[in-house]
Amino acid sequence: MNLHEYQAKQLLKGFDVRVLGGNPVLKNSDIDNAVESITTPVMVVKSQIHAGGRGAGKFKDSGDDIGGVRVSMSKDEAKKNALRMFGKTLVTKQTGPVGKVVNRLYIEEGCDIKKEYYISILVDRSTSSVSIIASTEGGMEIEEVAEKQPEKIITINVKGEKDLPKSTFDVLIKGLGITEDQSEDFSKQIQNIYSAFLGIDASMVEVNPFVLTGENNFVTLDAKISIDDNALYKHKDISEMQDETEEDPSEIEASKHELNYVKLDGNIGCMVNGAGLAMGTMDIIQLHGGSPANFLDVGGGATKERVAKAFSIILQDPNVKAILVNIFGGIMKCDIIAEGIVAAAKELSIQVPLIVRLEGTNVDLGKDILKKSDLAIISADNLEDAAQKAVASLK
Repeated sequence: MNLHEYQAKQLLKGFDVRVLGGNPVLKNSDIDNAVESITTPVMVVKSQIHAGGRGAGKFKDSGDDIGGVRVSMSKDEAKKNALRMFGKTLVTKQTGPVGKVVNRLYIEEGCDIKKEYYISILVDRSTSSVSIIASTEGGMEIEEVAEKQPEKIITINVKGEKDLPKSTFDVLIKGLGITEDQSEDFSKQIQNIYSAFLGIDASMVEVNPFVLTGENNFVTLDAKISIDDNALYKHKDISEMQDETEEDPSEIEASKHELNYVKLDGNIGCMVNGAGLAMGTMDIIQLHGGSPANFLDVGGGATKERVAKAFSIILQDPNVKAILVNIFGGIMKCDIIAEGIVAAAKELSIQVPLIVRLEGTNVDLGKDILKKSDLAIISADNLEDAAQKAVASLK
């Protein structure tokens, strides 16, 4: 689950990470109070969307060059900028041309920036460790730095223990050019960010930029946090922060029914049990010239009702022109899945070609149920056969 900047800073502050004062704007009427409570002469109005590149973004049909992050030199200017941004559609590199509607703003104090750095902490599954990534090129997209100046990226893997080892701070301090008089505050802030990462079960905490101010203090000037969905049951307060306007409605609905669904750009809907099998199914569709419309894992213990809901979610995508069901029966027996397929097909009056491949426990019972259903279901003998038939059905 992704968080907005203001939400991320609220959580980081609870771990003594130094952030600037600021106020969220959730509706137009919040703007005046949010601005008036800022005490610094300079303030920043920030669009809150789940996408990077906000500062360089452009608002659709705005008639001006205002970006999604706007420095304001007075309270009146801040209010005007907020009104020009709130409710408008912001287009950035990461949103694509469709853009995202700015339903929330964050109005924050200004500060004297002496130097900008990049810091992120994330789960590195390839090494079963926590990676700390740092760079002197703060404020830039890390992908761009990695492409053009990879030598300026420092990566350290740690075990995920409570406290970072001294060697980690030594590498960061040397690599980033932190001076002796700055090192104590730097180390304390890095440890606090790391403690927050562990404490909230984050999959990623990105601070960009992490700045050194004119007062020689280190401040988290911008922050992105992604929370491991599997840990949300432990953090009800964080779970309640989810902004559903930033998510695909189908993906939200799927999560409420314990379905793992991600919408894609293709036209062959996929319903599979098991993430690995789902990835393999999408790959083989692509191999045979097709394009998957979604990733959908119904899980190992799906019920007939959940299967019906999965079909319903797939069919909400108008681009879906065929559906491929690929089930390996284990805990979820093939006959139960077959009953769910038949019930859903009848209830939803599925009008697109439906290709089904069953294998595993009670496979013969499952195939018999499909055969006796009198529905126009295309049966497949194996995964490759299923993919070929799904692609052929579009023609």
